[in-house]
Amino acid sequence: MSDDLTEVQAAVVPDGYEINLWQRGFGRTVGPFYSRREADGRETMAFRVEEHHANGMNNCHGGMLMSFADMAWGRVISSQRSIGWVTVRLMTDFLSAARMGDWVEGTSEIVSEGDDLFTVRGRIWCGDRTLMTGTAVYKGIRQVRKAPAERDVLGIA
Repeated sequence: MSDDLTEVQAAVVPDGYEINLWQRGFGRTVGPFYSRREADGRETMAFRVEEHHANGMNNCHGGMLMSFADMAWGRVISSQRSIGWVTVRLMTDFLSAARMGDWVEGTSEIVSEGDDLFTVRGRIWCGDRTLMTGTAVYKGIRQVRKAPAERDVLGIA
């Protein structure tokens, strides 16, 4: 283990998770992010709270949790429908804090779709603690190149 890594950065990634290799943009800046495909086809995203995610109280900043929710909850659309998307509305309820070093996970389900609009219900958690719940509306904008089961873990939404 390198002395250059913090304790948080050197922490073990849970089994089944693969890193999302964001090549550019916002996801690369605020990551790293990880994902895991569940047996039922759902996809769960995750990240470990590091210093660049923290607020002044050394908890995960609410803006980071909102950004993560947006990515984790929208991912169900590209994963299950092979459609790219943009966010129309994101509504969340903060229920608990994520602390430095916490492994934060999130997923969602599509609850309705029509006219290229998708409404999803999502949850963000850490262990037994629910951190956030909410709903979001996304607009489908383009087909993705690969079918959901064939996608590489590239961090594309």
